[in-house]
Amino acid sequence: MAVRAVRGAVQLERDESGHMHEQVSELLTALLERNEIETDDLISIWFTATPDLHCDFPAAAARKLGIVDVPLICAQELDIAGAMPRVVRVLAHIESDKSRAAINHVYLGAAAALRKDIAQ
Repeated sequence: MAVRAVRGAVQLERDESGHMHEQVSELLTALLERNEIETDDLISIWFTATPDLHCDFPAAAARKLGIVDVPLICAQELDIAGAMPRVVRVLAHIESDKSRAAINHVYLGAAAALRKDIAQ
């Protein structure tokens, strides 16, 4: 079994805790479903948020989804002029028999513009 990385992102409409939980939950659910990942396959998940998001930790949405025994960490994205605002990104490390090419990276809504090369 190999260790693989799965990427994803979503742009929030507003900096509000309930909205963040809803959008991050949707992103994580899509990432897990599209890659046929079970919670036991998760090794760790890194979340980043752009500097304009202050309402909550994106990892809190994962805990509400039942991802409770997986190491999670949140960090702030670099504050780059012209970068897309209100974005939460995820980098999940998983155990999988899939090849790197078979991994489905998930960029929802406007965030698909961030990685047109890998967004599915």
